[in-house]
Amino acid sequence: MQQFSKLFSELESSNKTNDKINALVSYFQTALEEDKLWLIALFTGKRPKRPVKTNLLKEWAMEITGIPEWLFLESYSSVGDLGETISLLLPPTETKIDKPLHVWMKEIIELYPKSDEEKKEYVLHSWNGLDTQERLIFNKLIGGSFRIGVSNKVLVNALAKYSELDANSLMHAIIGKWDVENTNFSELINGENINADNSKPFPFCLAYPLETEIENLGDEKDWQVEYKWDGIRGQIVKRNDEIFLWSRGEELVTEQFPELVLELKKIEGNFVIDGEILAIKNGEVLNFNELQKRLNRKNVSKKMQEEIPVGLYVYDLIELEFEDLRTQTLQHRREKLEQLIQNSKFKIQNLKLSEIISFKKWDELPEIRQNSRELNSEGLMLKNKNSVYHSGRKKGDWWKWKVEPLTIDAVLIYAQKGSGRRSAYYTDYTFAIKDGEKLVTVAKAYSGLTDKEIMEINKFIRNNSLEKFGPVRTVKPELVFEIAFEGIGFSNRHKSGVAVRFPRILRWRKDKTVDEIDTIETVKSLIK
Repeated sequence: MQQFSKLFSELESSNKTNDKINALVSYFQTALEEDKLWLIALFTGKRPKRPVKTNLLKEWAMEITGIPEWLFLESYSSVGDLGETISLLLPPTETKIDKPLHVWMKEIIELYPKSDEEKKEYVLHSWNGLDTQERLIFNKLIGGSFRIGVSNKVLVNALAKYSELDANSLMHAIIGKWDVENTNFSELINGENINADNSKPFPFCLAYPLETEIENLGDEKDWQVEYKWDGIRGQIVKRNDEIFLWSRGEELVTEQFPELVLELKKIEGNFVIDGEILAIKNGEVLNFNELQKRLNRKNVSKKMQEEIPVGLYVYDLIELEFEDLRTQTLQHRREKLEQLIQNSKFKIQNLKLSEIISFKKWDELPEIRQNSRELNSEGLMLKNKNSVYHSGRKKGDWWKWKVEPLTIDAVLIYAQKGSGRRSAYYTDYTFAIKDGEKLVTVAKAYSGLTDKEIMEINKFIRNNSLEKFGPVRTVKPELVFEIAFEGIGFSNRHKSGVAVRFPRILRWRKDKTVDEIDTIETVKSLIK
């Protein structure tokens, strides 16, 4: 645990990618094989079931420390993280427990079926043998809340640097189906079990936001232009008559879209297709908020399938009959994709090739882009016809050219302290708009302000808090902000009746008062 704790501290203390990679490489160079495997599992979301309820951890910590509940809750609201609060409140250790990560994980898994008394004995013994940082990690592992700010790409780059293996192959190896019990570290990173699993997707090819005038991209004939859709980017893997749907977040979402699986079975052969899962009804793409109602459901009813039918717009073909096409040009891959879809013997509902927008001159595209929101599109994608299918982002080949964000003016009404380096400051904000004489919440945001502005707002919140609910403070409604977001739709889950996509703070409107913020009617008028 000491070694893993040291790594955790190094990763949390820096925002620089190279620092994180170097810390991971150092760990891979010195850790036990079993610990390396568990690190990959934990960092890619393969956590075991939570064996101990968090309210029990809180109860046992209060019993040990002897502090009253109100003081524990006050400490929790200040720190903002239960595991960290407990680790800070517990008394100094009396013994020292030094076990490797894989032993801790084995014991935590074995704890799951045991009684609360047995769990308590184990937890208290462990707390008494770990330092503050080690307790924090232990609390997160046993409470099921382990999170770390390391993307799969950073993890793979560290593995590639350590092992001198190809990053693409490593990504392919770690994001599929595997478990710690039936895999070892060497087998995993060398991809020895890849062929045994038909479900393996490829790393996604991603685009950069356009950062130049489109005229600077060169000859128009070298570029393929498509609409950028606001759905779930996914890979459709069909091998040996098995179908798997992967989201860009590397989650298997096959069971959430059963009708889509039935349609895909109509396409003959083996393939891996890159596309966008969308809510499509009567030939029109619906607002993302409609698609969101379909997500994360274990069982999708017939009624839900009828009310919010889903479909697939396909972009790219990256494997055909087990041949990896990623090094072929986009133009070649597109031709193969068109043949695959158009040659199908069956009529495929709600599955279509992504439209290639016809244009001759660059100056035709700005108007098309501006009108794309009318189709529930986010803008345009610009792809070089000679580009290969990269893993991750590579500047120059694929660009996303989004429409300008929608904006509203809203007032700050709730605030909560951030986490990590921001845990001492109120940086997580909830904003409201007017609904008649009352205020209704419309968005939460925490990005877009300078450090100086955060300090100023933090001081205002401390001096103008009206009520507190755990870590949340109700704030005197005076500070007005311009909030930007990518999309908006109706929602029954929000008091305002609307939900916005990817909200962020555009600027602090010190020139406006709460009387000048937007109304619910104005905000709803933005929904197309």
